[in-house]
Amino acid sequence: MKAVVIEDLLAAVAMVLTATLVALASLALMAAWQMRRPCRTSSIFSAQGPAAAFLFDGDRLLDATPAARSILPEGEDGGALSRLIGTLGPLFPGLSQALDTLPRAGLIVIASSGDVQPPLVLKGEYLRGLTRLTMIQAAGDGQPGPGDGAVLAALQHEVLAQRVILARSPVVMWKEDARGQVVWANHAYLIRATELLPDRQDLSWPLPRLFQTTEPSGGRTPRISLQARSGLEWFDLFRVSAGEEVLHYALAADAAVEAETALREFMQTLTKTFADLPIGLAIFDRSRILQLFNPALADLTALSPEFLISRPTLSAVLDAMRAKAMIPEPRDYRSWRRQVMRVEEEASAGHFEETWNLPGGQTYRVIGRPHPNGALAFMFEDISSEMLRTRRYRADLELGQSVIDAVEDAVAVFSQGGQLLMSNLAYTRLWNHDPAVMLSDAGIGTLSAWWRNHSAPTLLWDDAIAFVAALGDRAPWEGEVRLLDGRLVTCRLRSLPGGATLITFRARASEAVVPVRDDIRSLLSA
Repeated sequence: MKAVVIEDLLAAVAMVLTATLVALASLALMAAWQMRRPCRTSSIFSAQGPAAAFLFDGDRLLDATPAARSILPEGEDGGALSRLIGTLGPLFPGLSQALDTLPRAGLIVIASSGDVQPPLVLKGEYLRGLTRLTMIQAAGDGQPGPGDGAVLAALQHEVLAQRVILARSPVVMWKEDARGQVVWANHAYLIRATELLPDRQDLSWPLPRLFQTTEPSGGRTPRISLQARSGLEWFDLFRVSAGEEVLHYALAADAAVEAETALREFMQTLTKTFADLPIGLAIFDRSRILQLFNPALADLTALSPEFLISRPTLSAVLDAMRAKAMIPEPRDYRSWRRQVMRVEEEASAGHFEETWNLPGGQTYRVIGRPHPNGALAFMFEDISSEMLRTRRYRADLELGQSVIDAVEDAVAVFSQGGQLLMSNLAYTRLWNHDPAVMLSDAGIGTLSAWWRNHSAPTLLWDDAIAFVAALGDRAPWEGEVRLLDGRLVTCRLRSLPGGATLITFRARASEAVVPVRDDIRSLLSA
């Protein structure tokens, strides 16, 4: 009896262990099957919920039904509410203002505009800081209808809006299939295609191609002209692949073509002007590479056009000019060249300008000017004839001064304004002063005061001032004055061409010079 009980107990334990193992195996199989199922994003909206419902936290989208996501424009969830307002705004007037009042009101209901078919209703709820928007179709009996109609109406409205935008766009747009045939075109394309048709012929499918070449050449956007009734039109063409089809956009480029034509004509005029200039012009970019020069530069620097066309650097140009003895030979050429290359840095304190006396006898004026974007311009001007005229003029002045210095009489020449122009050595000896040291103040008034202080009292100096200042024809006259040392001096005044005045002083050599005593000199001075 006891053995039977033990056998029954062992059978029960075996059954329990078998059931436990079966249960564990079933759980393991279910867990493996759950792990192999694809991960699905959970949503707070049930499948039986409204077809178009959104949940926002501020401007950020937290959740939406699949139908609602089909309405929402693509983009980041962070600005989803703003994008949704832009999409649903035309359907629901005053949507943006109503949403601003939602946190205070807690609930808003907005009906769609009258042109939306079927009519829609947008319900907004403010739930503990979250915003839930639900869009449903309004049924004829006033009860909410199925939500799929609301989604369909919204999508239809968006399609119609995009169709209007494309049709009224001034940009020429069309689509081509894999064979290159035009399968769609907007209104701007159709207008131009109609203008190109022969008389009494209508458009037919496939549409004619306005532009035969749309492939970019050399990686650059193609620019093609089109002859329209209003005249020649220019377009920049752009291609966007969309699967096997290609979208084309033709942007108007008339303004750009006109600007480029005007710039090209201006550059041609500028080039012709530079070509006729006698001044050599060389423009270097910020890397100090020669970018522009005129023919006069080759003539003045003795550099070959081939060398200049090769775009040498500023250092290479200076070295080539030095090899041809077209720059003055400095003691330290390297430091001088560095100084020239730093002209842009030194331009803040003053412009670079030097006069070069070349070994061949020519004289050049070289001017450097900084230009925008780090460019640098050099101008070479041959001033040899100007310097020759200056030297001749200076030599003539020196010769005239030598001639007047050889005259025994003291001479002083005044301009029409009473300024001293010239005096000789005899004048310096007679009046014991050289007016050249105070030439800026050497007027008839200043010199007559000097003469009055070194001669006996007389009214002759007042008459001399009036004679120099007088205009028109003046009759020559003369007078006598006695110096403080007793000498008698004859003064002669006569007019010269251009309103100038010549005054000569001659001391009478026949009379003995009687020195005036100091007491008499002081009396005469008083």
